[in-house]
Amino acid sequence: MATLIDTSPGERRPRHPEKQSRPDTEVLRKPAWIRVRAPVSEGYQETRRIVKEARLHTVCEEAGCPNIGECWTKKHATMMIMGDTCTRACAFCNVRTGMPLPLDTDEPRRVAEAVAAMQLQHVVITSVDRDDLADGGAEHFAQTVREIRRAAPDATIEILTPDFMRKGSAADVVIDARPDVFNHNIETVPRLYLSIRPGSRYYHSLRLLERVKERDPEQFTKSGLMVGLGESKQEVVQVMDDMRSAGIDFLTIGQYLQPTRKHAAVDRYVSPDEFASLETIARSKGFLMVSSSPMTRSSYHAGEDFARLRQARSAKLASR
Repeated sequence: MATLIDTSPGERRPRHPEKQSRPDTEVLRKPAWIRVRAPVSEGYQETRRIVKEARLHTVCEEAGCPNIGECWTKKHATMMIMGDTCTRACAFCNVRTGMPLPLDTDEPRRVAEAVAAMQLQHVVITSVDRDDLADGGAEHFAQTVREIRRAAPDATIEILTPDFMRKGSAADVVIDARPDVFNHNIETVPRLYLSIRPGSRYYHSLRLLERVKERDPEQFTKSGLMVGLGESKQEVVQVMDDMRSAGIDFLTIGQYLQPTRKHAAVDRYVSPDEFASLETIARSKGFLMVSSSPMTRSSYHAGEDFARLRQARSAKLASR
């Protein structure tokens, strides 16, 4: 069941002030394949300790990811840089919205030290949207990548970025930092952008990922979709075609889960068989890697998937 009160523990102000006037939406009962166990393992507690001591944010916590118990047990935490407050107000997202604090210039170093402390082989770095910054936080992203390279030179780095809309060539700064994977989520089909992702533009997001391939063809590109928001199968397939036209290597597809009654409602729960069908279709279109399941999220099993992604590229090159 989604939470009923849109506030954080110990706080009086809501996480999503822009949603408070909206009527409550119906919360559908989750099917058996969606439910997960509460996190209790020693590995989870150790990861939580490292994150807290380094004074870092994670999207695992801020977005209420259902996979946090499994991932943190394996010391797989997705760091969220540039604060915990987003300047956008997407209808699906549980990250706090409002005016962020100034950037913490020491954060890239602390992120890198946490990556080294957790001995991560593959790290995923994401962020809130920072429309208040002239470069959207591009240099901060690039500095974080550079600090991780110094502190954990053997780790591979995946970034999940904002769209840097109306920020000129700021995205080039991030591309030139040369992460191993450049991820930016399309999230949903074009028809639903106005209601689900009103601060973003579908074709701008596609163009960002296409730009990565133009500037550095060796970087893997990745994007994700949520289903269960009211999209049709035909619309999802069209997005796949658009992604392939932009050269995207890796597609993730997962079930949208409603954070609170003030967020966009779940239209339906997509069955595991339907996810398997979407994966088959996506693979037939030429993606190097596809992850499609109810619990799939952008960084879920990211390390294992990255290894498969590299193998798939090597196999493709060898077959030419």
